[in-house]
Amino acid sequence: MNKEEIYAIGAKNDPKTLITLTNDVLSYLNKDDKICIEGFSYGSTGRAVDFQYGLGWKIRTTLYEKGMKYVEVSPGGIKKFATSTGRIKKENMILPIFKRWGFEHDSDNVRDAFVIAQIARALNEEIELTKFQKEVLEVLKKWRK
Repeated sequence: MNKEEIYAIGAKNDPKTLITLTNDVLSYLNKDDKICIEGFSYGSTGRAVDFQYGLGWKIRTTLYEKGMKYVEVSPGGIKKFATSTGRIKKENMILPIFKRWGFEHDSDNVRDAFVIAQIARALNEEIELTKFQKEVLEVLKKWRK
């Protein structure tokens, strides 16, 4: 979703919308799935961001209630896993993601989701990783316990 779509949904800003969207997201998951979620970007502001936080917490609490475990990956962890540094602008992630995985997309949200999927894969499969990717996984493994 882009910011305009999130704002349009968030403009409704009612419990029914949060419940409907949460149920939609969870309909794609199975109890034993390995789930990774992007952590909140606490520096962001605005009405759409407020809605994202509400939806994010609703999804997290519903996963918890259903006994579904997840790993939360910080925005910096996503950046570091893809590029070797957690302090990089989103637009500077495009080339490293393409070089590493051959993946490209116009949306930075979709690119982030792709990297999160690679992190979930690395947490659950034996794959070749760089030193900086292993560092990201070590942090996540500590929090997952």
